[in-house]
Amino acid sequence: MEHAKNAEAIGLGQTALGIELGSTRIKACLTTLGGETLASGGFEWENTLVGGLWSYSLDDVRTGLRAAFADLASDVEHRHGEKLEQVGAIGVSAMMHGYLAFDASGELLVPFRTWRNVNTTRAAADLSEALDVNIPLRWSVAHLYQAVLDGEDHVARVARITTLAGYVHELLTGTRVLGVGDASGMFPIDAATRDYDESRLRIADGRLADAGAGHLRLGEVLPPVGRAGEHAGRLSAEGAALLDPSGSLRAGAIAGPPEGDAGTGMVATNAVTPRTGNVSAGTSFFSMIVLERPLSKRHEEIDIVTTPAGDDVAMVHCNNGASEIGEWAGVFGEFAAALGDDASADKVFTALLSGALERGTDDGLLAYNHLAGEPIADLTDGRPLIVRTPSSKMSLAGLMRAQVRGSFATLSLGMRTLADEGVAIDGIRAHGGIFRTAGVAQRLLAAALGAPVTVGTTASEGGAWGMAVLAAYAHACDAGERAELAAWLDANIFETEETTSVAPDEDDIVDHAEFLERWSAGLEIQRTAIRMMR
Repeated sequence: MEHAKNAEAIGLGQTALGIELGSTRIKACLTTLGGETLASGGFEWENTLVGGLWSYSLDDVRTGLRAAFADLASDVEHRHGEKLEQVGAIGVSAMMHGYLAFDASGELLVPFRTWRNVNTTRAAADLSEALDVNIPLRWSVAHLYQAVLDGEDHVARVARITTLAGYVHELLTGTRVLGVGDASGMFPIDAATRDYDESRLRIADGRLADAGAGHLRLGEVLPPVGRAGEHAGRLSAEGAALLDPSGSLRAGAIAGPPEGDAGTGMVATNAVTPRTGNVSAGTSFFSMIVLERPLSKRHEEIDIVTTPAGDDVAMVHCNNGASEIGEWAGVFGEFAAALGDDASADKVFTALLSGALERGTDDGLLAYNHLAGEPIADLTDGRPLIVRTPSSKMSLAGLMRAQVRGSFATLSLGMRTLADEGVAIDGIRAHGGIFRTAGVAQRLLAAALGAPVTVGTTASEGGAWGMAVLAAYAHACDAGERAELAAWLDANIFETEETTSVAPDEDDIVDHAEFLERWSAGLEIQRTAIRMMR
């Protein structure tokens, strides 16, 4: 019965399509308008260094979109026996921040500069001081201002800038807009208007003028801001043809405002109300805590962004996440294959993480997951490391415990600042592939944060699913539903969700605090490696 119902929804286009362009994968997820996953598809891609800066080719963006959609359409037909010819709603999410600059004719002026680049130190520091709000290195305004300070030739031709999500949304709909959560990673948002902060725009315009770019007006250069549930255009004929060159996909789907991966992570974990928070674990790690009140002062390690509805959020963003754990999983997967065992990725991860909860196995062992610079840890570059004392015992359990705890350590440093600010957190929701191995990363994260961590059945669905849910919300609002985002999620998406929660015991918290002290002291090893390993 359920199969027939889902097939009918697909045939009638009563579905939502979420697309997310992540750091290593472009993923497409098709859901019912109630959030039930119907099918998914994906495309693997990697960033590359272009002129010393991390980038992705926009040709690869188009290729990846088509490949992910084709994979999705194939999955729909395989699972449901229906051809995917229409969807009711669509939404695009992508890595937040970064810099895509275009001239008045729409020509890309320099290769896409991603969130991972840390070349904007001077610009970020200057703007943070001038605006009295933390402007992280990866924010779009920092990239633009740094280009001005560096005297880059392309600045004279800049007419508009956007994020990757905003760029793809415009490709698919022809509408220039950005969801408020993603926009809050371009420039500070005013909590009252839920739009760019006008007084800070004027100050920033003055700084740009002083640096020789008086022709730039950020209010014109930045994309318009939209909130969750607002109409953000429709899938155009050109957009449908981009996704599906065969011509089967029809235009017309309602589009929600494009969002960043932080916003879709909040939606995917139902953490959009004050005193709730989430941790997203992927190529980068970040926590998002919805604030009851403003912080008392500016903190370099805390970004103030927003939920997709525009509520203030304290964000601790770590440039480095689970990639190094994935590298080790690849090595052990090769080893298993050499022994004749064609083990799946899930099987490899389960085997690797199975002993990571055993306390004491990583004594004398430190692991650092830094592939790129990490501002919170004051690292200008990345050098992944494993270091141990001669007397330490080398074991699989200890190696992976050190890797997982080391990957959460930078996040833990940032969260200490929020604790010192008295920010109240009722609990943390976590999502990302690392939580698919039941209980292990969840328990270690709970110890690192000193708070209960909940993982839901959608934990491994990720941002594409979260974006599909936001698209479904836009569809509901277009049909006349006027519930606030949080209430709509509770009533329509998470009412029957199954979750597991883990609360750290006092011994876990004390053990992590001792580990973090050793790990922090060992950061000097990282700095030496950065200087000596070229």
